[in-house]
Amino acid sequence: MQTTAGRLARLGFADGAQAERLLDELGPEAVGDLDLLASLVGSADPDLALTSLNRLAERDPSVLGAMRLDPGLRSRLLGVFGLSAALGEHVVRHPGHWRLLEGEQALQRTLERDMRVELLEAVGADPAEAEPAVREGGTDAMSALRVAYRGRLLHLAARDVTGAASLSQITAELSDLAAAALEAALAIARADTPEAADVRLAVIGMGKCGARELNYISDVDVIFVAEPREGVDETKALRAATRLAQGMMRACSTSTPEGALWEVDAALRPEGKAGPLVRTLASHLTYYRRWAKTWEFQALLKARPIAGDLELGEEYVAGVNELVWHAATRENFVEDVQAMRRKVEANVRAGEADRQIKLGAGGLRDIEFAVQLLQLVHGRSDGLLRRRATLPALAALSRGGYVGRDDAKALAEAYTFLRQVEHLLQLHRMRRTHVVPESVTDLRRIGRGLGMVVDPVGEFTTRWRRHAMEARRLHEKLFYRPLLQAVARLPGEETRLSTAAASARLSALGYADPDGALRHIAALTSGVSRRAAIQRTLLPVMLGWFADAPDPDAGLLGFRQVSDKLGTTPWYLRLLRDETAVAERMARLLGTSRYATGLLLSAPDAVAMLGSDGELTVRPKEALAAEADASVQRHAHDAETAIAHVRALRRRELFRTAVAGLVGRIDIEEVGQALSQLNDVTIQAALDAAIHKISLERRGEFPTRFAVIAMGRLGGYESSYGSDADVMFVHSPHEGVDEKVATDAAHAVANELRRLLARPAPDPPLQIDPDLRPEGRQGPLVRTLSSYAAYYRRWSSPWESQALLRARFSAGDASLGAEFTALVEPLRYPPDGIGESAVREIRRLKARMEAERLPRGADPKLHTKLGRGGLSDVEWLAQLIQLRHAYAVPELRTTRTLDALRFAVGAGLLAATDEEVLAEAWRFASQIRDAIMLVRGRAGDSIPADVRDRMLISRALGYPPDGSEDFVEDYQRTTRRARVVAERVFYGGS
Repeated sequence: MQTTAGRLARLGFADGAQAERLLDELGPEAVGDLDLLASLVGSADPDLALTSLNRLAERDPSVLGAMRLDPGLRSRLLGVFGLSAALGEHVVRHPGHWRLLEGEQALQRTLERDMRVELLEAVGADPAEAEPAVREGGTDAMSALRVAYRGRLLHLAARDVTGAASLSQITAELSDLAAAALEAALAIARADTPEAADVRLAVIGMGKCGARELNYISDVDVIFVAEPREGVDETKALRAATRLAQGMMRACSTSTPEGALWEVDAALRPEGKAGPLVRTLASHLTYYRRWAKTWEFQALLKARPIAGDLELGEEYVAGVNELVWHAATRENFVEDVQAMRRKVEANVRAGEADRQIKLGAGGLRDIEFAVQLLQLVHGRSDGLLRRRATLPALAALSRGGYVGRDDAKALAEAYTFLRQVEHLLQLHRMRRTHVVPESVTDLRRIGRGLGMVVDPVGEFTTRWRRHAMEARRLHEKLFYRPLLQAVARLPGEETRLSTAAASARLSALGYADPDGALRHIAALTSGVSRRAAIQRTLLPVMLGWFADAPDPDAGLLGFRQVSDKLGTTPWYLRLLRDETAVAERMARLLGTSRYATGLLLSAPDAVAMLGSDGELTVRPKEALAAEADASVQRHAHDAETAIAHVRALRRRELFRTAVAGLVGRIDIEEVGQALSQLNDVTIQAALDAAIHKISLERRGEFPTRFAVIAMGRLGGYESSYGSDADVMFVHSPHEGVDEKVATDAAHAVANELRRLLARPAPDPPLQIDPDLRPEGRQGPLVRTLSSYAAYYRRWSSPWESQALLRARFSAGDASLGAEFTALVEPLRYPPDGIGESAVREIRRLKARMEAERLPRGADPKLHTKLGRGGLSDVEWLAQLIQLRHAYAVPELRTTRTLDALRFAVGAGLLAATDEEVLAEAWRFASQIRDAIMLVRGRAGDSIPADVRDRMLISRALGYPPDGSEDFVEDYQRTTRRARVVAERVFYGGS
């Protein structure tokens, strides 16, 4: 036979034995009261409800009889007790408050004016006075305020948990209750401020309180506005207003025997916490006109007078509204919006993102942010959008055609669900939280509180995740789906943005040419083809990614161009549709780098490379060399075709390296090495093709050994995207071959190699620059090894020794390359180092180069190569150390700048702190040179003066949208430090 405890456990009590004991303590009537049992079992947490009821009955046994006579009281009281341990505690402490849930009055909405009267009377103030003040202030008034407030909160929660009031009614009443509490708190503050009569003080509700959509426990955001009474000095009045405001805030947040209400947060005021707590109306408006950021206007969407001098509050709201609805036309609107998004995402604590219903992905803030941004964009021309609360604003956006009806309905459902969950989370302990708990008991209580009975944990979790995913998806759709409707006839769409509204939205989101963007959208999405249908699915999301990229217009244009080339390729759109990471990476790439976009347009099938990080791993030189050699062998009788294939290989690898660098897979040193090795492979393939061609033309074996010596940045494995390949050509005739015949053949090969790599083609050329050879452009293009030896023996100058520090074998005959490097070893690493006269000559050349080679009009503080603290400063310093000490320190015999600096530290020739400063400047300058090429598609050595170009380059380097000035300041600070080290070590070091 089943025990009573077992039966209770089966009905839903977690602890059947304890439930049986507690029911017994309620008396014999309670044990057999099936209605009571049904109400307990129907609550969110029967055990919690029974525990609170038992404690209340100990204090006031009459509650049991009243519940039997009033089923509504029983339902409301146990409904609250089953959800809120905190309100249960309150009723036990103040047992008379259960009577607030009796009879018809428990179902009635309490008007805001009645709440104000009730709370003012509770603290001992006269509600009939124009500016009520507590007759006897102090902690007792504060405690009385808390008791009255929570009694009214109990009444409201009972209507909430029993479904007698809707979500919007509950949030509005919570806001009105908070406003009434602030009025009572202000009455307490007036009692402690003798000069209160000198000033008019208005309390402006912000955030959810201002919008009348407050939750149960929240900081109440406010702004204070004051005006002196007639004849009162403004400074004196503001001092009194500040005391009043501080007193009001203390009256709410001070801990008393009845606890505290909540924090009053005035951080949304002008200048935030750094600004004065109270300002005059004129001071507020001056600030907003001159200094305010977009997020401040976004916050002001919800401004509403809630306490104090309401007439002054209305003047404030009227004044700021005029500014709010022009915020979208501000110069920095897009940057501010992007900064706001980042701030929201950054506020999620580590480990909570998946359980955050407010700040997490698909959370309340996603929805609120989307609605508010659309209001700012379109509310200037459509007054119907000027609503404070989220749900009414969303409905207005839907009615106006700015959001699809189905999308608005789904978003409203997600928002409502998440707000209900928020309330259930907070009601339990009356604590400010937005994190879904992990405990099964807590999840069960929330699920049952939402009316889920069969599997409350599973059903709640499923619905919550579904709503969050839908909210995140619609967050993107809200902005971008209607843009498709503006330009394409989409079946089943019930609303459509006008072209002007679509253009305004694109402009606000960062598109510089919104009309052009609409043309691209139309071209991609119009029609009934499968391709257009997939694009209509892709674009609402991709348009958002383009908007987040540095150059949205370039991103959308590039996407259209790539799609035009690949649109009929079956795998392309399927890949973008099914692999979100590919589509997102592509959007960011196209919106960041014209150089990478150009490479992609030459061979759009490289899109597939974006599918995984593994595809962005730089390929080994050996694998590239084998592939290039196979192309040359396959087209042995057609050098142009062979090198076209090799250049296509180079273009593909340039794209791979560019993407890997932009997404942070490789650093600047790795980029330099990858590009240098790729250039070596390309030169080797062109040399092989040239030798084969010249040999066929001469109808004989090639008469000489031939080697390409890398110089400059190529020699240092420091090539950039815009670098020419600095080289020297050396040959050595085979035994018995006439030197002139061999030299003519070598000249022919060198010229053919240069021609093959520079000829017009869809793929980027590789310019071969041989100007570092002996005698420069006046000297022969190719020399024999013995000719180099004779020249260096008789004519070598210090600058040539310095240039040879970078010399290394690149392509051709490896043994000849080794012979050449052995030949120049004594020149670049002279025994006993270079003398003082050579040091003076190098210093003189450096100073002359700075004076003469810096382009006219270039800012030396922003020129990455020749400017102060730039690449030349660092490289010449490293090279001078090598020329002086490499003979004695073998580790210094490297062609790489940063390696030379590192080894100099190890040898005690350079302080470690100096090496850090120099290396940081070198890396930064190299990153900027590469970024200039990647962003603009053409090489450059100076940070551009154009503000937009600076923004694009800084974004490519990882700075936020509003970080271009920080970028320039960082570079100048870094190079200033490097210049100090360079001048001290290069010009003064021994």
